[in-house]
This record gives sequence, structure tokens and C-alpha cells, in this order.
Amino acid sequence: MNASSSGGSINGENSKDSSTDKKVERDSSSESAASSSSTNSSRSNSEERPSTGWNHKLPDPSSPFWIGDKKELPKNIAPETYRSTETTDTTSSSNENKKVKTGWLHTSSNTSTKNTNKSNQSKTSTGNKARKLLEQAMLDQKTNHRIISPPTFHAVSEGRRAVITEHKLSVPLDRSDPPADPKAPEPMIDVYFSIVELVTSEEQESFFQSLQAASVGDTRTGTGATMQMKKRIMTKRASDYKSFVKLKDAKECLIYLQGGPGFGGPIPIDGIGLGDQSSWIGAALSKGFKRVILMDQRGTGSSTTITKQTLEKQFPDLFLLDEHTDTARVVDSVSSMVTVEGEIAACGEHLEQEVEKVKSALVEATEYMSQFRADNIVKDAEAIKDALLLPIDTDDDEKQPPPARPWGAALGQSFGGFCMMSYLSLIPNPPMICLLTGGIAPMLTNVDDVYSALRERVKERNLKYCDRYPGDVDVIKRIVARLEIDPPKLPSGGLLTARRLLQLGIGLGGSPSAFASLHSLFSSAFISDEEDDLSRAFLKTMDSTQPFDDHPIYFLMHESIYADGTSECKKTNWSAFRAYAPDDSFDFKASCNSESNDPTLLTGEVVFPWMADGDYAELSGLGMRALAHSLADKDDWGQLYDSDNMRKALALDGSGVSRAAAAVYYDDMYVDFDAAMKVTQRGNPLENCKVWISNEYQHSGLRDDGAMIFNKLLGMAKGEVGTPS
Repeated sequence: MNASSSGGSINGENSKDSSTDKKVERDSSSESAASSSSTNSSRSNSEERPSTGWNHKLPDPSSPFWIGDKKELPKNIAPETYRSTETTDTTSSSNENKKVKTGWLHTSSNTSTKNTNKSNQSKTSTGNKARKLLEQAMLDQKTNHRIISPPTFHAVSEGRRAVITEHKLSVPLDRSDPPADPKAPEPMIDVYFSIVELVTSEEQESFFQSLQAASVGDTRTGTGATMQMKKRIMTKRASDYKSFVKLKDAKECLIYLQGGPGFGGPIPIDGIGLGDQSSWIGAALSKGFKRVILMDQRGTGSSTTITKQTLEKQFPDLFLLDEHTDTARVVDSVSSMVTVEGEIAACGEHLEQEVEKVKSALVEATEYMSQFRADNIVKDAEAIKDALLLPIDTDDDEKQPPPARPWGAALGQSFGGFCMMSYLSLIPNPPMICLLTGGIAPMLTNVDDVYSALRERVKERNLKYCDRYPGDVDVIKRIVARLEIDPPKLPSGGLLTARRLLQLGIGLGGSPSAFASLHSLFSSAFISDEEDDLSRAFLKTMDSTQPFDDHPIYFLMHESIYADGTSECKKTNWSAFRAYAPDDSFDFKASCNSESNDPTLLTGEVVFPWMADGDYAELSGLGMRALAHSLADKDDWGQLYDSDNMRKALALDGSGVSRAAAAVYYDDMYVDFDAAMKVTQRGNPLENCKVWISNEYQHSGLRDDGAMIFNKLLGMAKGEVGTPS
């Protein structure tokens, strides 16, 4: 009998029979010898090869073989193991309807197949591991995680010592539109974060001291130390840190999401204490979280920062016409997109090429700035987590999804709470515990209605201030009258106009000491009660108190936090300016009239288009003005919130992946109470978020009593504190 013409194998090798199908005659002695040889070979290679030279493919599933005795198809057999019934063998054709009842050579436990599968699986596993290692190495190179300075030790309380490491990570600027060419360089930015952890063992102490010693030794190379060498040192620190801490998950890590937008995270020791009762960080370290991560959100702090200076370097063409346009202040002028376009067009007659460059750069800069929002901030937080965790062991079946490794907890203050809601909306595995303080985004309320409601809260805070310091009513009017006559130039180059002065109201609801701080500032305005000369100390304080020059994201991107691409708010169009304009009680010209007894009201946390018209030097000039109006006019913002995903993440039926608790301040001047509570009502996105309502604190409760508030919210989220009742 011949071997199968369908491509069977003899001892694991392909058949070499001639296509002429010549019959091979064998005498009995040669058959006996062949049989003996085959048997010996089979015995010596029983673990490697099949015991006969016959085809070991199983009959096709449709073969009559499986019908004869009602046999069951063998399980876990690959399709290629079966022998096709479509054969050119005439014998097979002539016996098509006969039952095949051979009891040998067709066993499903073929040793050769088993060994081949094992070998293939081993090779596949090895190949997968090698590929994963290569991918991880390429990712590490791309993200460039480094510890930028030696670790520092701090005594934080009796019996407690903390160590702080400062990190940087490179992340994609735009994650929504990867480059068409995978080999093309992808625009990257840096994100800075610090890690605070307690020193709890001698091994830990020794490791961080070794990082300090190694840094000192490596950097004492004189002026010849190159930047490349310093970068290698930073990268090695991060690699050593990751190898030492051996994080397989992030359950014992908490990440903090800062308020803003536009401000870096708190600076340990300098900006926030670490004692267990002195701050929320100390409380977190006492509640089982071994590491607290403080991130400077993209565009802020020590991350790739956004200022007028950095924008001039990034988009020089945007500022080409600044020196050719009239930057002299026009009293009471308020620019618009129309006036900006007119300014640009007016330069067209003599500067046609420059005009085209400015227009092109404006489109690029607008798209660039649109990447600095909550949707990307939470993805940066995920990138930080991934950089700290050990790679997942991929020996298992690659078809299985990788295990979820979320942050153990996240805390979001103010705008950081808005980011937390984006986390629950956009990230499949958000933090296991989400805590929000004064930060429930009014995602179900139109932005114009939000600012109208906040305007009334600001008005109430003004009246409370006047009740506490009635003498300041006349002082404020006196300062405004002086500024209307001749606004002085500030050290930074801006102008202290009356409308800029009234923006001091941004601090009316900041903390319990806000009123006293404002009173002290107003009291220092004049050299004396008899003179109208403003003191230089007052002007210096005004220049440094208002944050917009140093943190232009706070101006450029502030209203965009309400622009959700899937909601009614497609563009903001200077919503706060439009909300304040029809309210005569904020008309400072009318209130400063000698016949008026009404107080001159300060404005709240709002941005106005005139801020780019010369009042703030770092926001002004045609380039910055055009960018501000372009962002206000933008109507294709991306998605920030997803109601369904938020409900799923916080579901109480066992399918939810997160638990949440929020502090909502009844008198909050920055986040409207009614709009926030609407989001927590039954059937709405945060219906399963536990809410603690209080009027004991202003918006700054986390700063004023952080340990207590953190412990309360954490207990609520875990079900250990019965609030609400």
C-alpha cells in the first residue's frame, strides 16, 4: 500500500513518491527487513516521531469514519490535523460510500503532532516575549522617563521621614491623530511629576542614599560633563527606581489632579506639609497609600510650559505683525475676532507674505493649544502610571486582554475634579477610588447659564465683604476713579486699569482669610489719605497677585473647560463677558458716580476679551490677541464627558470599577452648587457618587483642612463613614 498522495508524511518528512504512481514490488525478505528497521527506529525515537511510516492526519470531520460507530470528533485538534476527503486517489473515489472502520493509525493522540505543537507554542511564546521586550524598549526610549535630580529627604513629623523624587516623562502632544507614517517623528511634550513616599526600611533608606551618592559621583566631572551624560544619569536613576520599587500594580498609589486650568501641582514642603495631620498628603500616607504622585499638568509648572515667551519660540510667525500694529491702548476698547481680522487685513497692503504666515500660524497655534485640556491630562496620568509599573508578563495567550492596573485612588481639587470626571468618562479603568473636592463639573448645564449663576454668587460675596469692611466701599471707588484718569504702567509692562483692578474679586471666595487679604491690599493703595498718588508697593503687589501673565492657560483655556464636543456647548464665545454685560450692578462707571450709593462690585473667576488689549502685557499683542479670540470662536472641541461611561464605572451592581465621593461647598463661588448637585441626582452621571455638602468651608477647604476632608471622603468612598446619612 502506498503512502497517501494528498501530502502525507513518512517519519515526519514529506513523501518523495513519483507522480507516475509506479508500483514498488518488495520481496518478503525486504519487507521483513524494512519492518525490523522501522520498529527499531520507532523504539529509539518514540518520543520524537510516530511509530509508523503512515499518514497520521485524522480523517476529515465529514468523513464516514466518524459516522460508522457514532464516534465523537476529538477535541482541541487543530484543523490542519484532519486529512481532507477531497483526494485524487481512485480507490477513495470507488469506495466513497463505504464505512471506514480501521482501528489504528488514526489516533488523535499523535505524538509527533503533540511535540510539534509544543515546539510551535514554545517558539511562539519565545517570539512573543522577544517582540514584547523590543516594544517595551522602544516605548521606554520614546517616553524617556527620567528622574531629573537626586532624591531629597525630609523630616515630616515625629517618627516619620519622607523622600521625594522628581520625574519627567515625554508624552505625545496629540493622541487623537497619530502620524500617518509610523516612522515619522511624533510631536512630544514633557510632563513633570514628583513622588512623595515615606522611608520605612533600611533597605529603602540605603537605596535612595545610593541614588544621591551616584548622582554626586557622576556629576563631579567638572565643566566637561555634557548634557548627554546628564541625561543618561537621569534615565538611569529612573530605571534603578523602577527596578527597586517593583510595582506590579498601582493599588497603593494616589495621584493628585490640580485645580486651574493653568497651574502646576503643589510643591511638597514648600507649598504643602507632609505631616499626618497637616495636609491631605500626610493623611493619604497614613491611610495605606505608599506613594503620592503630584503632577504638573501639561503646559504648567515644570512640564512643557505655556507662556507668551514659549509660544513666541514655538510659533514665531504668529507674532510677525506685533511690531507693525498699533498697540497703544484705546480707553474702554474691547477687541473681537472681527477687529483682530481687521488688524491683520490692514497689514496686507505692505506685508502680504507676513499676513499669510500669521494666518497659517494662527491655525497651528489654535490646534496646539486645544491639546492642553482634561482629555489629554488624564491620558498623561495614565502614561505616568504605565511608566512606573513593571511590564506585564505576556507568556499567556495574547488574545486575553491585559489585566487592569488602575491607580489605587485619585484626588481632584476644583478643575482637578473636572479632570476626574473626564477620567471616569474616557479611561476604561479609572482610579479605583475617585475623590472630588469643589470640583463637580456642571456638565448638564449650558455654559452661559453657569456664568450667569456664578455672577449672582459673586455679587453675594461682594456684599458680604462690604458688610465686613464698610469703609472699603469708598476706598475702592477712590482707587477706581484714580485709575480711570491715568492708569499706571506696572513693572511687568501691563496697565493697571480700573477693570483690571476689579478682577481682584477672583479671591473673594478662596479661603477664610480672603477678605482680610483684600482689605490689607486696598489699604496700601495710596501714599497717604490726602494724596492720590498710588504707592509703588501697591503696584508691585498688583503685578504679582493676579495670575494671568505667568499662567496664560488660565486665560486662554479657561472657558474651554465647559466646551464638551458632544454637548450643546460647541464654542464659548466669551461667555462670562456676555453674562456680566447686561447686569448694571457690575457697571463700575455708574457705581463710581458721586450720586450713587451702590458699592463698586469686583468680578469673579472670569476671563474677558479686553485682557488681551494691553491690560496684561503677557496676554497682549496681535499674536496673543488673535489666539485668544480664535480659541473662543472654536466650535469643534473634542469630548470631555460621557454620561453612560461614568454611570458604568460607578455602578453598584458589581460591574462598576470605581467608587467616588465628593465634597460640595454650599457657598462655592467658583463651582455653582445647583449645577453641581444636578449631576449627582438619580439617573444622572454621578448618581452613585457619595456627596458631602458643607458650608463650613469655601472653595479652598482642601487647603484649609485637608487631612480631615481627605479622611472623610476616603471613608465615604469605602463605606466606612456614614455620610450622607
